[in-house]
Amino acid sequence: MQIHYLDGSRLRRSLLAACDYALQQRDELNRINVFPVPDGDTGTNLALTVRAIADKVKPSRARAVSEVAREAADAAVMGSRGNCGMMLSHFLLGFAKGVSGCGRVNTTEFCRAFGMGARGLREALDKPVEGTILTLIHDTAVAATRCGAKDFVPLLEYLVEEARNSLERTPELLPVLKTAGVVDAGAKGFLSLLEGVLGLVSGALPISVETVGDAKAVAYPAARIEYPVDQEQFRFCTEALIRGDSLPTQTGVRRRLRDTGDSLIVIRSDHMLKIHIHTDDPEAVFDYLRSLGDLVTHKAEDMRAQYRAIQRAAEGHIQLARRPVSVVTDSAADLPEEIVRAHGIHVVPLLLIDGDQTYRDGVDITTEEFHRKLEDDSELPTTSQPTQADFTETYARAAEEGEAVLAVLAASTLSGTFAAGEAVASGFHGTDIHMADSLGASVLQGLLVLKACELAELGWQPEDIVGEITRVRRQSGILFTVLTLKRLLASGRVGLGQALLARLLGIKPVLEVNKQGRVAAVGKAMGVTRVRSELMKLVDERIPEGTEHMRFGIFHVGIPEIVKPITEELRGRYGDGVEVISAPATPVIATHLGTGAWGVAYLVEDR
Repeated sequence: MQIHYLDGSRLRRSLLAACDYALQQRDELNRINVFPVPDGDTGTNLALTVRAIADKVKPSRARAVSEVAREAADAAVMGSRGNCGMMLSHFLLGFAKGVSGCGRVNTTEFCRAFGMGARGLREALDKPVEGTILTLIHDTAVAATRCGAKDFVPLLEYLVEEARNSLERTPELLPVLKTAGVVDAGAKGFLSLLEGVLGLVSGALPISVETVGDAKAVAYPAARIEYPVDQEQFRFCTEALIRGDSLPTQTGVRRRLRDTGDSLIVIRSDHMLKIHIHTDDPEAVFDYLRSLGDLVTHKAEDMRAQYRAIQRAAEGHIQLARRPVSVVTDSAADLPEEIVRAHGIHVVPLLLIDGDQTYRDGVDITTEEFHRKLEDDSELPTTSQPTQADFTETYARAAEEGEAVLAVLAASTLSGTFAAGEAVASGFHGTDIHMADSLGASVLQGLLVLKACELAELGWQPEDIVGEITRVRRQSGILFTVLTLKRLLASGRVGLGQALLARLLGIKPVLEVNKQGRVAAVGKAMGVTRVRSELMKLVDERIPEGTEHMRFGIFHVGIPEIVKPITEELRGRYGDGVEVISAPATPVIATHLGTGAWGVAYLVEDR
């Protein structure tokens, strides 16, 4: 088999093969992860990053290699997790720059772009450390310059061989690797990407470097390494994504954050910044980033809590878990994709039933597709809770990543989803599953899920998270309005008398999901403009005076133009720094509310 050029289609297939093989290495990469902190998360972080790449390029029909490369790079930035994910993103951005404008490339042009990716990565790091993924990418790029192959198959064979040699040398460059008897996990992860491509083009089964030294002595290498408090002085692995039209340069952001922590990586791509840093004061970092633009996602994981989880796993002779608690929700939560990816949330899809066709919400039909369907169709699908198989599969994925699983699901009073999830959880073996009834839906449920993730990342026990979610829900809520009560009437969530009166008088209702999880009418106004004022007044009335810690969510059905003015109004009332998430309503929510519906959720976190 001879391959003399790489176009968009071939690059897409190569990326999918690379991502698929890297995903298979997750557990092994977690097991050998000891640097910079023995927190056992490199495999999971790489898996989340490459899954984002695969999800982006798989449906793409771009033909030019430059387009596919750019799609992969952008997806990597959006979905990147941890040091390895951020470094892979930097490399892909440089590679995409190297093939910019190209419909196809030959081996020489490919090697030149690979070198640009390697140089871009090294230049972007504040404190480069040898013996890591950085070294392996550099060594592979150097090898690419001297290969001279005109065919991609021998080129890939040579690059994989050189990458393996580089990986074997990592313990000599990083003493902690030699002590633990392992190679660098991030470097091995990048090698697995190359091996996946080689497997695609040659059919050869990759033979990877596993460990060095006595394999029996390194069954749980991370647990055998003392937490390096003398080197890793900071506690929280902190990441954030910021969007804005006037963002500073990578260099400027690095200079500003350099003294607040270490393991600092900054990515600047178009109107977006991605930050990774280990720090003791995540909120100070987030406050600075809010001053730059819209803080889309942010998280802070307690690395010492992760390390304790690894020790418990080793003592129990069980598979290493990346984190103490893994969070599950359902698609009614209306969480933006960026937040789902940033926190590694597992989402089980609700179902839409349209005649003989069943769609998984957000999987088989996208939000945008369904919103268009709302405008075109008079007959809309009915909805149903997830299947037992979907719950089981989602719980199983979550259990692979956490010691315990916490499911924050749509209100038991509004849907059969909670009962279905609880039934599957009661018979699930291998991991404890804890249930939290959101008594809500849409962005209210989403905000509670986000809160659960943040507490889990700080090392809270699942029982305590359920208690805190329950407490916060009692003082939080969601208000919304619809253009017509037709869909709510069809679903039985409002009465016929209410619907007829509203239609006759042109009244626009304000509804809420109350503290008992029921839909209730709480206000009304004549016309769209007045109902907006009424809804915002009711939000204000429900937030206690003097509240210091709150956040908001906005959802809409087919009217994205509502998001900006409502966001500005909320920040005008509660401060520029108040957090506001927004998302179009997922199909299962949209089918009950209809086009033109929108609402605001508020989360009051004060004690």
